[in-house]
Amino acid sequence: MSVALTEKHGTARRTASHATPPPPSSRRRAGRERAFDDVPRWQIYLPLGLYLLFTLIPFYWMLLFAVRPAGSTSLVPWPMTGVHFSKVWNERSFAVFFQNSMIVGVATLIATTLVALAGGYALARFDFKIKGAFMLALLCSQFIPGALMLVPLFEIFRNLQMINSLASVVIAETVFQLPLSIILISGFIKNVPVSLEEAAWVDGCSRFTAFRTVVLPLLRPGLIAVGSFAFVHSWNHFLFALMFLSEQDKQTIPVGLNTLIGADSVDLGALAAGGVIAAVPVVIVFAFIQKWLITGFSAGAVKG
Repeated sequence: MSVALTEKHGTARRTASHATPPPPSSRRRAGRERAFDDVPRWQIYLPLGLYLLFTLIPFYWMLLFAVRPAGSTSLVPWPMTGVHFSKVWNERSFAVFFQNSMIVGVATLIATTLVALAGGYALARFDFKIKGAFMLALLCSQFIPGALMLVPLFEIFRNLQMINSLASVVIAETVFQLPLSIILISGFIKNVPVSLEEAAWVDGCSRFTAFRTVVLPLLRPGLIAVGSFAFVHSWNHFLFALMFLSEQDKQTIPVGLNTLIGADSVDLGALAAGGVIAAVPVVIVFAFIQKWLITGFSAGAVKG
């Protein structure tokens, strides 16, 4: 008799548990998924295709002028020529501009990543009185245009005898990249559980060793995301290089492109070829780090 009652109550509990309705959030999510599945695919692909076409047309136009012979009006790049690339690379010193831009970009990437890593770890793992004010200052610094700081920075670098030095551009680029980079790295580090470091401490590791062996490998997507944006921004930035570098053998690609624009005429072929040369490294960087970049954004958007 008792066994029958027990089985009856167990069956009733299982029936009640199966009859429990799902939470509202699950129902809403399921409804959105069904609504997305019901949308015709052409309503998704058509706007994406138009956006892609709108984005790629300027690149095609630049490539067309770069490989099309001078004076041609054809919309198809045939026959193709490399005269414009040879002209800007050899006659317009773009080989020197490319080298200077690469030095500035790589140095800014390394400096920004190292300093942001140290600052982000301090914000993520330590509590101090002015932490909130410091975070607010970092956020507010993003509202200050770089053009407003050109004169003070020029005076500082002139007193330090750093004008016409690539180091001045690297320092300026790093300073303006650090606030956002520190905030992003801090978010990535917060997603790494402190218990992992504590376990390493128990095993005898110092804080630095635990960070290097446990935390740092998990931050690879975030470091790649921060470093890539620092490189691309310093590669494309124009104002700092124009202001702090006056000698031609110290200038970067953005300033070199500006020299191709004359007062009375513009060499469109040379300008387009210079634009292609400037775009190639950025395209290569994003092609190789695309997987890590998407992973980094996902890790920074999800709280661990």
